[in-house]
Amino acid sequence: MFNEEQRFEHPIRWGMVGGGRGSQIGYSHRNAAVRDGLFTLVAGAFDLDAQRCQDFGKQIGLDPARCYSSYQTLFEQEANREDGIQAVSIATPNSTHYEICKAALQAGLHVVCEKPITFTSKEAEELKSIAKAKDRVLGVMYGYTGFPMVHQAREMVERGDLGDIRVVTMQFAHGFHNIEHEKDNPGLKWRVSPEVSGPTYVIGDIGTHAFYLCEMMTGLKVDRLSCMRQSFIPSRAPLEDNAHVMMEFEGGAVGTLWASAVNAGSMHQQKIRIVGEKASIEWWDEHPNQLRYEIQGEPVRILDRDMDYLYKDVAGVASNRIGGGHAEGYFESWANLYHRFALAMNAVDHGDKQTAKTIWYPGIEAGINGVRLCEKCVESADNHSTWVDFS
Repeated sequence: MFNEEQRFEHPIRWGMVGGGRGSQIGYSHRNAAVRDGLFTLVAGAFDLDAQRCQDFGKQIGLDPARCYSSYQTLFEQEANREDGIQAVSIATPNSTHYEICKAALQAGLHVVCEKPITFTSKEAEELKSIAKAKDRVLGVMYGYTGFPMVHQAREMVERGDLGDIRVVTMQFAHGFHNIEHEKDNPGLKWRVSPEVSGPTYVIGDIGTHAFYLCEMMTGLKVDRLSCMRQSFIPSRAPLEDNAHVMMEFEGGAVGTLWASAVNAGSMHQQKIRIVGEKASIEWWDEHPNQLRYEIQGEPVRILDRDMDYLYKDVAGVASNRIGGGHAEGYFESWANLYHRFALAMNAVDHGDKQTAKTIWYPGIEAGINGVRLCEKCVESADNHSTWVDFS
């Protein structure tokens, strides 16, 4: 079970950029970060409007004087305080991630950033270099990777329970944007605007989640891919609201990815199926506490979270916050990731590099590959779905 006694002498002083009033993602970050007492929110630049920012900060219990109208002011003013922030989370539109993340790292802060971390892999590599030079943790918020059964799946692949991996099918295909909702929804409008969202919509917004689950669970590296993408809502062009990607992995395995916002009637349909020579596993984020395990010639097994038959030495299984049978979900997954971010940040700050290396979390490499996926899919789709090298 989860160890709630794991505490620091002093919680990490933490700030946020973006994620203000009405932001679902902002609330998700705050809920997750403070859940275990390893972070304490002390400052933020939640809104470009100074009055709205201060009012929101006051309503959630912060000193209005530490609620700033720009990230530049946040970093500058907090650096002058003995009790200034040590870490920051970035929950702003895609086009701002690179500049804010770069400024935060240069200010000596640990960073947790929403994805995509940048628009280009070159920019992402630059952030990697800065984080290394500054000895800072740079985490990317792939929120679904905190579920315990995702880690069980990873361990089963690593231990060879499936045999050599042959096929991976990935999908994240909801139906909530099957019509032009962005006409009346500012929160969706920026996601389908290239200057803010970047070169993709569903590939970057949701396809990268499914893709990272594949990377994390299997350890497979993409060799090359072919992509076709569509804008079924014409006003979204050149950004896609549906895409299909074929992949060839190093070593011979193959895979497919379906990312869609026009799968009418679907809630999420984020699923990953990993097919090996001996057995297959399948995980579905709408039923995150179960893992479907199918051995050739045997009845289907449904593995449940926090049961004795799971691998007990898997770090993810140790993240069970309540006993099996109870429904753990989205917020628990996010909290598990923030717990890992905190442990890594604390280890780095105390010069314990050995411990820091042993703590798994979605870091800059996950961010780089997510950006590269977007780049390569656009390159392929815009050239009649030609196969392109991933590297």
